[in-house]
Amino acid sequence: MIRGPQPTVTGGFQLLPAIDLRGGRVVRLAQGDYARETVYGSDPAEVARRFVAAGARWIHVVDLDGARDGARRQTEAVAQIVAAAGERAAAGERAACEVAGGLRDEEAVAAVLDAGAARAVVGTAALRDPSFVEKLISRFGVDRIAVALDVRDGLALGHGWVAGAAGVPVERALAELSDRGARTFIVTAIERDGLLTGPNLALLARMVDLNRGTIVASAGVSSLSDIAMVRSMGCVGAVIGRALYEGRLDLAEAVRLVDTER
Repeated sequence: MIRGPQPTVTGGFQLLPAIDLRGGRVVRLAQGDYARETVYGSDPAEVARRFVAAGARWIHVVDLDGARDGARRQTEAVAQIVAAAGERAAAGERAACEVAGGLRDEEAVAAVLDAGAARAVVGTAALRDPSFVEKLISRFGVDRIAVALDVRDGLALGHGWVAGAAGVPVERALAELSDRGARTFIVTAIERDGLLTGPNLALLARMVDLNRGTIVASAGVSSLSDIAMVRSMGCVGAVIGRALYEGRLDLAEAVRLVDTER
């Protein structure tokens, strides 16, 4: 029995502050490079609480060790984040969590959903075998499964973006996975990730224009104007990371901006 909550906030544009985990700590990588890591904290649950207090309705959680190793690693930290995000449900202050990293089989996906995640994000296994997504959607429902399209040089990559990872042309990947029933795609421009240089608008526009599902923008979103741009082009949400941790973007202000324009 999967006891995690169904996603409760589905309408309108959503901001998804990111908590990337490595060795139990909150970190950010530059362009997905594990050798270019910045540590921002040792208490992931407290970071989740701050995000919820600022008005976040979703939190994007990534097990970086799991993404690289191919199996879930940060299970305790993920569980703590999910619990913290839902602590003040009675007061109307809670966030749904989507979890990515190392989800390479059905039971790994079942485990994160059973632990309370609202949505599981799959990448490597989906690119390797699009029928995997079809099986997940049949078992868990379309709203509980998202697909990560992590893009470098036009190719969607898996395996934690490590050097030499095989890729699939991103347009083909989107079409094939959409044909298998996927409806939510998190599109990350690897070359922009963690650099505060703005999103790859050309890539996002191509993905939106294909009209094969809803697109969540990731990588480079670091200002209110970036949020406004990706929203105006048709993205349904934006993952925000380093800009929050370094004070370049105030989450509460961003939430207010989005809410006033709903």
